Amino acid sequence: MSKAILIVDDDELMRSFLATVLSEEGYRVEEARNGGEGLTHLGKADFDLVVTDLRMPDVSGLELMQEGKKVRPETRWIVITAYGSIGGAVDAMKAGASDYLTKPFRNPDELRHVIERVLREADSETKISLLSEELGRQFPAAETIFLGEKMERVRNLVNDVAPTTATVLVTGQSGTGKELVARMIHKLSPRREGAFVAVHCAALAENLLESELFGHERGAFTGAVSARKGRFELADGGTIFLDEIGEISTAVQVKLLRVLQEREFERVGGTKPISVDVRVIAATNKDLKAEVAAGRYREDLFYRLNVFPIVLPSLVERRETIHFLAGYFLKKFSIAFGKTIAGFTPGARSALENYPWPGNVRELQNVIERAVILAQGEIDVKHLNLESPRTLLAPAESVLKENERDTIRKVLDEVGGNRKRAAQILGISLRTLQYRIKEYGL
Repeated sequence: MSKAILIVDDDELMRSFLATVLSEEGYRVEEARNGGEGLTHLGKADFDLVVTDLRMPDVSGLELMQEGKKVRPETRWIVITAYGSIGGAVDAMKAGASDYLTKPFRNPDELRHVIERVLREADSETKISLLSEELGRQFPAAETIFLGEKMERVRNLVNDVAPTTATVLVTGQSGTGKELVARMIHKLSPRREGAFVAVHCAALAENLLESELFGHERGAFTGAVSARKGRFELADGGTIFLDEIGEISTAVQVKLLRVLQEREFERVGGTKPISVDVRVIAATNKDLKAEVAAGRYREDLFYRLNVFPIVLPSLVERRETIHFLAGYFLKKFSIAFGKTIAGFTPGARSALENYPWPGNVRELQNVIERAVILAQGEIDVKHLNLESPRTLLAPAESVLKENERDTIRKVLDEVGGNRKRAAQILGISLRTLQYRIKEYGL
């Protein structure tokens, strides 16, 4: 579901401008004409972010934020002030605002950058703050993670390396559980009380990844209206997990090498060295030795990362664990969706056993989650939809469109209309799901 933003400004033109820009970015936007109306909105609904002018009659932006935080403590705030009134913005930052903007804006991109960053930081900090609770409630038992002879060997390696400070490189196909193993190493280490900060390197462009990892100083680039910490600083005293480390550019490789060698770096646009105490765990599905030989990856960085290698087997290599894992996911999603599913029919068990599982454990999890949504009483072959890997929606000539429509509707209902989550469960892209929703008038 898209993020919800409340705009509070007594200037109708400014309010309309903000609402137009943010709506075009896909945010759900509501407007309030003054501070009192803003408090009314906050009393009725939850917002991810409030963008408010500081100077307003009746209730000022600062007063609105102070009262609003009592009602919605998790909501983030950005304040807007005139260029000559920075003092008020400083007071707002001290009171808990995430950032401020000065008007008039140079261009809409300044607004977009600040809001995107504040919301991204909020998501990251929420994940970090909830980690202990998440591990307590959702982290699978070690017996589940390390089921089977080959994973038992992995478990021994994890137990050996966890108490140390050694850098670990986890390799294996996509979906084999590399992040889960990294979290287990952190959980068993002396750093378990510190943060576990995950960065998915391939998801960010080079300039964004550098800022995400090392932070930036104010004015380092357009939209950098204030300094911010990077993931390495957030992970100080804990563990940073660098997923898809084989996808980073040469420039980022150089900076990362320095962190591994000297445990210090500079923020983007900065000159002051920042020291951190961070345990690094990296992961990739690439053959980094081959990347080094091809000249695409620095050899010195590879050896710094590959201090303690752990290789994860594919699900097909540990096929004897499929039924146990399927049962674990069945129980997990039955509880999550409030359903009673007795188990698998013999046909379903045979299908699970013989399927090639190109997506490994992650694909198995998605298949079982989808099956729990579709099944009543017992999971059968038809609920697994394993005819062709990676897709639920078979060609129209072989499956009635009515069945497609009903399946999509049912999954959307189960996930509360969250299209991104529904697409993951269905095993299709978000764009394909949106096309189908439009096609079927859902």
